[in-house]
Amino acid sequence: MTLLHRIFGVETEYGITFTSDGRKKLGPDEIARYIFRPVMEQYGSANVFIENAGRLYLDVGSHPEYATPECDSLTQLLHYDKAGDRIVDNLARVAEASLAGEGINGQVFLFKNNVDSIGNSYGCHENYLVSRSTVLRTLGTTFLPFLITRQLIVGAGKIYRPLPNSGEQDFGLGFCVSQRADHVWEGVSSATTRSRPIINTRDEPHADSEKYRRLHIIVGDSNMAEPTFALKIGSTQLVLELIEAGWPLPDFTLEDEISAIRHIARDISGNAPIRLRNGSTVTALEIQRAFFDAAQQWLEQRPPCEQGTTVAEFRRVLDLWGRMLDAIETQDFSAVDTEIDWVIKRKLLQRFQHRHGLELDHPKLLQVDLAYHDVRQGRGLHWALESKGLVQRWTTDADIDRAVAGAAPQTTRARLRGEFLRHAFATGSPITVDWMRLKINQPAALSAELGDPFATTDARVDEMIAYMNSHQGGSTW
Repeated sequence: MTLLHRIFGVETEYGITFTSDGRKKLGPDEIARYIFRPVMEQYGSANVFIENAGRLYLDVGSHPEYATPECDSLTQLLHYDKAGDRIVDNLARVAEASLAGEGINGQVFLFKNNVDSIGNSYGCHENYLVSRSTVLRTLGTTFLPFLITRQLIVGAGKIYRPLPNSGEQDFGLGFCVSQRADHVWEGVSSATTRSRPIINTRDEPHADSEKYRRLHIIVGDSNMAEPTFALKIGSTQLVLELIEAGWPLPDFTLEDEISAIRHIARDISGNAPIRLRNGSTVTALEIQRAFFDAAQQWLEQRPPCEQGTTVAEFRRVLDLWGRMLDAIETQDFSAVDTEIDWVIKRKLLQRFQHRHGLELDHPKLLQVDLAYHDVRQGRGLHWALESKGLVQRWTTDADIDRAVAGAAPQTTRARLRGEFLRHAFATGSPITVDWMRLKINQPAALSAELGDPFATTDARVDEMIAYMNSHQGGSTW
């Protein structure tokens, strides 16, 4: 079964630090408590659903994490992903003011990246709704080669420094197209923290389990550039459709998936030979070309669908995908150096190197590498480049601001959750919410389980909203 109208979402963990006069003064645990103080005061918890129907919480390791609400088009998902950056940064600004009021002056930094200075990794997880009839083993076998080579076109990039006594394979100093590639250890697994896989198979659909699965991908980098994010989501959506439709694709089953993902990350030519399980070799560029060519053909005969990602959006994705593959093949990146994160960052680092005569591991370059991911508008390097027209946009600030202000997606189940939350907050009603369930706790216990992620109306939710409006004044949750 091919899902042409698909639900998806992204979870982003943010790196966090605090500096005063250029020196760290508070640890992550301490600064996280300041950041989440307004959340705790408003909701009584550091794990909450907010009015735009997304989820905001403090994850293990003192990482603020934001999960978008359910979206059904890549541009809509981009709006809510970027809204997360602004929501957590607004909390950071409040924390700075609170700290200053206590005589602790400094800056709170939130980084949308995937690795810290001592080698710890934190994730950007993608979730795609797939049919329960989809065989995960088949999906994984065909899908893994695409995901392992996808870093070439949508990686965030970083300076690679082997850390002493870390157990990492020593590739030497250099530039790596992906931040996450060194931190996955299996191809497909139900584990998440014990052994990070590329695809997580834990059966937690957050929907009617007889109809759907949730494909949980944890190998991707967090993206700053809007076109890179759109290419990541759009290309993945097209490849999922190809696989579900039974489109004939070459057998790219890799002999050693983890060795391949490490080496591809350090080969910007895309031409390093990768051994397949059948004994032959192929390059990362050839794998991406095969998926790209198939996606182009598929889009020309894709059945019409009036909902979800539009054909026009997919054509933009294919245009950027093709230009990026051409850039890798020719090693002339001028056609994409304002759209693809790792290309933008590499160009920026090279300019600093040449201007100041610095080695790649110089502290100033490492600072540039990190500052690219600072989400603060007016301070982060990505924002500075974007404001000067050196990074292209895919959408507009007005669309992102609507998602920040609390407007939930209107084309998925998130609309119901958003309306329920809006009325609950306005009436002070004691409620409990998760991805599938809405509940009023008192005076009467009313609840609804929303198993259809495509449903935007539900009489039970309307009744609960009416009940809250007629019983205002309860304690907040």
